[in-house]
Amino acid sequence: MSTLSQIPQVRTEMLIRKPVHEVFQAFVDPEITTKFWFTKSSGHLEIGTRIRWDWEMYGVWDEIFVKELEENQRIVIESSDGTEIEWCFTVRADHETLVAITNSGFSGEPDEIVNQCLDAMGGYTMVLCGLKALLEHNIRLNLVSDRAPDAHVI
Repeated sequence: MSTLSQIPQVRTEMLIRKPVHEVFQAFVDPEITTKFWFTKSSGHLEIGTRIRWDWEMYGVWDEIFVKELEENQRIVIESSDGTEIEWCFTVRADHETLVAITNSGFSGEPDEIVNQCLDAMGGYTMVLCGLKALLEHNIRLNLVSDRAPDAHVI
């Protein structure tokens, strides 16, 4: 039987060459977020609210709870699976923002935890790549929908 000595957390980051308020709003405002991540949202992120995010092409959704929201600095949410996701926004230079996403609180058997971590790392890296293309070049890469095209719901 395998065990983990400590529950891992996933961290990925990306430099976005846009001002911090634009990058922050891309995650708070579903009008923007739906262009690079999920397809539908029940509302803007506001502290203390529950929001539903849908990925209609896969027929899945998640209900998240907004735990913390510091304008242009930090977002912390809890997902329906009990994991916590934190976004940190750091101004690096004039019109440059470093976005770091940390996902923690995975549970289950060791193999399940490893698979959850791998999925989260790939997923959040893809989200940041999609955001970078959208904000810096106004290009929608469709990374999330094209990741598993045969899994689409018909």
